[in-house]
Amino acid sequence: MDVTNKEALFAGFAETVIETTDVHFSVLTHGRGPAVLLLHGYPETRAAWHRIAPMLAETCSVVVPDLPGYGRSRVTTNFEGAGSKRRMAASLVAMMRALGHETFAVVGHDRGGRVAYRMALDFPDRVKALVSVTVVPTPEMWEGASKAFGMGAWHWFMMAQPAPLPEKLMAGDPRSLLDTTLEKMAGGLDRLDPRALADYRACFDDPAVRHAMCEDYRAGATTDEADDLADRATGRMIEVPVLLIWEAGRRYGGGREPLDIWRDWASDVEGVGLDGCHLLPETASEQVHERIQDFFGRIGHGV
Repeated sequence: MDVTNKEALFAGFAETVIETTDVHFSVLTHGRGPAVLLLHGYPETRAAWHRIAPMLAETCSVVVPDLPGYGRSRVTTNFEGAGSKRRMAASLVAMMRALGHETFAVVGHDRGGRVAYRMALDFPDRVKALVSVTVVPTPEMWEGASKAFGMGAWHWFMMAQPAPLPEKLMAGDPRSLLDTTLEKMAGGLDRLDPRALADYRACFDDPAVRHAMCEDYRAGATTDEADDLADRATGRMIEVPVLLIWEAGRRYGGGREPLDIWRDWASDVEGVGLDGCHLLPETASEQVHERIQDFFGRIGHGV
């Protein structure tokens, strides 16, 4: 089943398959102008961008893949370590080159936001701008972890456990787990388009997808954190313009504001908090699009 084709959520978008050295990417593309790569988060698929992608396609060449291992994108070689954001970023850069985009802006939400900022660090010659939605760097999350964080984001700890424990637990009632997670993240399942929700459910039903999600979180507790800490130790920062969008009122470890945290990681950063719970691309899509377009306009991307 595919409910994210042009007849459903992405009218006018073409669906294609791009093969890189280690990923079979399922990708949607549409629009003209400077390229923009949209990366979704857990526990979703590319369908998360169905409200924003068509608006961005009016001024940009929009590329909307499923993350490696998520949705319908499959890791084809050496799955061990496939959750590494460095590895995901490299695969996505190769995918963009295969589509003819040597440079591009990247917009990432949730786990996609972690891939996006790693991409900006590792490929500054490719990434021209970064929009990070509801994300601060991974070490900041672990270092600021508290009882409240653990109770609210318990999956960070559970899914990072060694295989196959998380996979077995998730297999017990995957639909209930998914719906409970999305209901909290969105502030109610009724705030999600039924067609997008159907896509999330169909993909989450696949044990291979759930395994990939666990690998994503395992990397977040190991290699991703190590890569970020190595950059921080050497003073390496993101040098491209960064727009940060976060959940209004959200604070992190020690009560720090998201923008203050990001100023330690990026040299040119601005941001705004929006109402709409965690899934801002779906629950506050017009506001998110407005902020992105304004940002692109000021840096000369897509206008």
